[in-house]
Amino acid sequence: MKLSQFKFNLPESLLATEPADNRDESRLMVLHKDTGEIEHKIFKDVVDYFDEDDVMILNNTKVFPARLYGSKEKTGATIEVFLLRELNREHRLWDVLVDPARKIRVGNKLFFGEDDLLVAEVIDNTTSRGRTIRFLFEGTDEEFRRNIEILGETPLPKYIKRKPTPEDKFRYQTIYAKEEGAVAAPTAGLHFSRELMKRLELKGIDFAELTLHVGLGTFRAVEVEDLTKHKMDSEEIIIPQITADKVNRAIENKKRVCAVGTTSMRAIESAVSASQRLKAASEWTSKFIYPPYEFSIANSMITNFHVPQSTLLVMIAAFAGYENVMNAYEVAVKEKYRFYTYGDAMLII
Repeated sequence: MKLSQFKFNLPESLLATEPADNRDESRLMVLHKDTGEIEHKIFKDVVDYFDEDDVMILNNTKVFPARLYGSKEKTGATIEVFLLRELNREHRLWDVLVDPARKIRVGNKLFFGEDDLLVAEVIDNTTSRGRTIRFLFEGTDEEFRRNIEILGETPLPKYIKRKPTPEDKFRYQTIYAKEEGAVAAPTAGLHFSRELMKRLELKGIDFAELTLHVGLGTFRAVEVEDLTKHKMDSEEIIIPQITADKVNRAIENKKRVCAVGTTSMRAIESAVSASQRLKAASEWTSKFIYPPYEFSIANSMITNFHVPQSTLLVMIAAFAGYENVMNAYEVAVKEKYRFYTYGDAMLII
C-alpha cells in the first residue's frame, strides 16, 4: 500500500493536549473488524467485552524524565538534550538528540542545573541532531539517577506546546509501569485505572506483561510513498516465559487475546515461533507492520487514535482492515474524538 492512502483531514483542535479528568472515562470506540460495526462507549465499558481467562497483554515500560536543559560552556547558550538510550551504564554513555544541534560539537561540555549538578561531554556525532555524550559524574548510579529525576522533564510529545506539570509526571505513565527505559508512553495503557484493573481481574481476565522501551522512532514520520521501503528504528523487547505461557494457553483455549497498544502488538509479532505461538524473547525489533499482514498472536487490541500517515495508523489498518479503519477515523473526526497521546481509545474486536 501507499503512504498517501493514509491521509485524512484531522483538525488541530482534536489533538488532545490534556489528559481526561479520569483515566478510565475517556471515550472508547469499539470497532468490530469482521463487520465494520462501530459502537460508542466510555473506556471503563471495556470490561463488558472480555470474559474469564481472556488475556490482556500490557507493556510495562516506564517513561523516564528524558528532556534536559543545559548550558554550553563558555557561551552559556541553552541547549535541549533529549536522552534517547543509555549505551553504557558504567561509563555513563548516552545517545541523545540536541537542539540547536549546529552549536554542539565533539569536545563541548554541557552543564545542567544550579551548581552544575551534572556535567556532560560530547564525544561523538551520530546524526545531524544526534550525539553521544558522557556524563562526568563520580557518585553512585543511584545518585546519578536521582539527579536525572531532579533535572529532567516529562518528555511530552512536541505537539503539546505547554510546559509539563507535576500531574503529567503521573498521567504520562501507565499505572502498571515498572521497567524504566521509555522516552514516550505506551499511550493505550494510559486509560487503565486501578479500579478498572481490579474489575477486570475479578471477572477473571488475566494480565500478561512484556517490555518494549518506546523510542522516538515510533513517532518518526514516514518519508517514502512505498511503505515497503520504510525502516523502523530498533527498540528493545523483553517477553518473559510466564507471559508466553499465559498467551499460548489462551490461544489454545480459543480465548480473547488483546494487545494493549501498538507497542505490545509489535513486540508479540516480533516473537512468533514456527508453530505460530508466542515465545519468550530478549532482543531488539525493527518490525514494521503494514497491510497485507497475517497476525499470529492477538485477536483483539486496544489503541489510541493516531495521526495521518503514521506507522501506528498503518498497523491498525493491517489489523482491522483498511476500509474499516479509514471509515472509523472519519466517524471519529465527525464525532470529535480526541486524538494522539492524551486522546481517546479504540477497541478492535
